[in-house]
Amino acid sequence: MDKVFLIFLIVIQLFCVYSYTTINRYNNRECTLNPGLVEEIASYRNIAKRIMYEILNNTMGESMYNEYTYFIDKFGARPSGTHVLEKAIDHMFNLTIRHGLKTVSTEDVQVPHWTRGYETAMMIRPRIKPITILGLGPTVNTSNEGITAEVIVIRSFEELNKIDENIIKGKIVVFDAHYSSYGETVAYRVNGASKASEKGAVASLIRSVTPFSLYTPHTGSQRYGENVTKIPTAAITHEDADLMRRFQDQGLSIVLNISMFSTFDLKISRNTLVDLVGREDPNKLVIVSGHIDSWDVGQGAMDDGGGMFISWYVPVVLNKLKLKPRRTLRAILWTSEEPGLVGAIAYLKKHKHELSDINFIMESDEGTFKPLGLDVAGSDNARCIVAEVLKLFTPIDKMKVSKSVGSDITIFNNEGIPGASLLNQNDRYFWYHHSNADTMDVQNKENVVECAAFWAALSYIISDLSIDIPRI
Repeated sequence: MDKVFLIFLIVIQLFCVYSYTTINRYNNRECTLNPGLVEEIASYRNIAKRIMYEILNNTMGESMYNEYTYFIDKFGARPSGTHVLEKAIDHMFNLTIRHGLKTVSTEDVQVPHWTRGYETAMMIRPRIKPITILGLGPTVNTSNEGITAEVIVIRSFEELNKIDENIIKGKIVVFDAHYSSYGETVAYRVNGASKASEKGAVASLIRSVTPFSLYTPHTGSQRYGENVTKIPTAAITHEDADLMRRFQDQGLSIVLNISMFSTFDLKISRNTLVDLVGREDPNKLVIVSGHIDSWDVGQGAMDDGGGMFISWYVPVVLNKLKLKPRRTLRAILWTSEEPGLVGAIAYLKKHKHELSDINFIMESDEGTFKPLGLDVAGSDNARCIVAEVLKLFTPIDKMKVSKSVGSDITIFNNEGIPGASLLNQNDRYFWYHHSNADTMDVQNKENVVECAAFWAALSYIISDLSIDIPRI
């Protein structure tokens, strides 16, 4: 993986952040659609009801959920570049064929493979206390003896910039940035090590990026800036961050010993493509997607096992219902999203000449809790059409408007391709995100099946409309 490509991954990831704001129904008064199109969209009401009924009220939805549960329990965490991820990809490939859909393929992708080794931290002063840490990938290692140094607790980058370098030099910086939103607070995870290193710190720790903690550290990716000394970096719990903050406020000296070891190399993984070939315009695509990899903690049930599974299910269930849309409906199970959208970027590069054929792109990577509607990126005309389609799904008809949506599909939105991500009642999503708490216990069968039903019916309508979703 060349240096320019790595920098591109980093830049994309910085823009790939989630924002959660008030969700309202789209103001259709701003839309003027052709009456014929409005009538056409309304004509899909019965087919939408049928698809959702078959999934919600027959055995289809329950069978899908059981397969999803089996997948998560069997494979657990699926980090980029690991053997278990490749076995999980094989499983989804073979499961597609067993469901009677043979138009499934994979495409090789070179991916980063960071393996967490041992990680320990111990408070030595003002008292002896173990500190739970989770390294941020791909952190560098400490020496075999570890790092023993005094701690300085800092609230923000602004505060860091005001402190003289001589005060920071040789210390472990603990960023005690309290959660405001993921989009704002994640900057401390991504950039904290580099900012601290620029001031002479020997290691950095961050308060985990989450609004809630039961002594649960949350991992994630970070980046080292250009021309900075790479220092070890990890996440700690809210509880330990608060403790160190109190000690510092009391004027007490805090000393930690940190030992960290991990390995990094490159491996070959695969994106998985499942096509329900269109009956009239097979070269035109509507893409529905989720990522199959996860972090190495928890099971990746919520991030993004649920989103991946309901997206995979779309062409599978429509094929079972003998519903073939005008355009080809392609489910993509992205590989290696967590290290920086690696699978999606590889697909974009490989299929650059086909981007004009992508009519609409969708992704579920923000949870599969109770479905609410869509977060939509695209032109005003595109939003108006999607808003009209959403009327068929009341009360799952809320719509949020963004410049780009999702994670992997952000790079496609930046190419002018309209798209949407699943809105759901995920106010607790970041309680579990990138932590050992991301297990099947987070999920609710009824909600996941509702998401699957909505996702399948919506995908069918978008891919079957007589007009393309406009880019302008």
